[in-house]
Amino acid sequence: MTKRLIKHNNKTSMVKDIEIRETMLPVLGPQGGQEEVEAIREVIESGWWGKGPKVAEFEEKFAKMVGHKYAVAVTSNSHGQDLIMKAMGFKGIDVINPAISFVATAMVPLWNDCTSNIVDVERETLCIDPNDVAKFKKPNSEVLISVDESGVLSDYKGLRKNFGGFIIQDCAHSCWFPGAGLDGDAAVWSFQAVKTMPAGDGGMITTNDKNLADKCREMTWFGVSSTWSRTQQSNNKPGYAWDYEVDVLGYKYYMTDIIAAICLEQMKKLPKHLEFRRHIQSRYNSELHPVIERPPFSQTVQYYSARVPSEHRESLIDYLATKKIHTSVHFKPLYKYVPLLQDRDYPVCEKEWIKLITLPCHNRMIEEDIDYVIYWVNKYFESHEKI
Repeated sequence: MTKRLIKHNNKTSMVKDIEIRETMLPVLGPQGGQEEVEAIREVIESGWWGKGPKVAEFEEKFAKMVGHKYAVAVTSNSHGQDLIMKAMGFKGIDVINPAISFVATAMVPLWNDCTSNIVDVERETLCIDPNDVAKFKKPNSEVLISVDESGVLSDYKGLRKNFGGFIIQDCAHSCWFPGAGLDGDAAVWSFQAVKTMPAGDGGMITTNDKNLADKCREMTWFGVSSTWSRTQQSNNKPGYAWDYEVDVLGYKYYMTDIIAAICLEQMKKLPKHLEFRRHIQSRYNSELHPVIERPPFSQTVQYYSARVPSEHRESLIDYLATKKIHTSVHFKPLYKYVPLLQDRDYPVCEKEWIKLITLPCHNRMIEEDIDYVIYWVNKYFESHEKI
């Protein structure tokens, strides 16, 4: 087997050529361990599987971590956004969304009989463009959903200047680093299976607005107060208060203790997990072929979405698949989906999204996996030196 030179941390060393893997290297993936297993066991053995003490503990610790007064644990980021819109009474209005995001961002307004007003993004960050917001906002544009794409914060100073309505800060990609989640009127977080703090699924609403938090909490279980909360009686009576009132239309959006138990363990591991993701980012930035445009620095590296010459993206995806490397594209523009079609031009998005390719970046990877990705990506471009 021949040898090759690699450069890492400014040190050059000899390593053997890399052979093709037997199993696929996923582009994303959660990393758990015995701690999560034991946490779930504790909940199962406690007999309290629904919304209970673990959810209450998680809400308190998460609010403290991100710097908000209130936190409401829910079933998903999307349901969190939906609850905020319902709690605020936003119905039949115009909601502004970025063109680059997961489809849920623009679907949630449709659940509330609103229109999704999709605007272009800034070239470098792929976050919503404040100038496009100013250009295309309407008299009834009362809500803006801003996605901190791949963990890079949007230009909130520009957004506040150009938009005077309610801002929902979508922090699905930015969990967590100091300052994240504090720029909107409310923030919504994700613990979906491939996020930086994964728990299978789940979400959190955080805010400093007590009235909003109380309304959201009330609606998480059909307007009924949780059974757990009714066990915490202040009148020193045994048992729990079985009677309750339902004063508002509610939904079934509450988090369970099983999910909260996983979240609490993942929260402990988050600093080390993010440190390793940034290490992958650093190695990719240092060692990938120069034709690849590096994404802006991210504290969370939810996705390592590089840009390559558009004529090579699909062939690179296919090539890496033959080497057992799974890649993806984050994201196909929202206005290309039938329910969200828009009669508008998106010059930045149209030019940039066709270059995007997401390379593996997650905590299940080891150093040899990073070597492997760098080697085969560079191998592809070395065979196309006339690019």
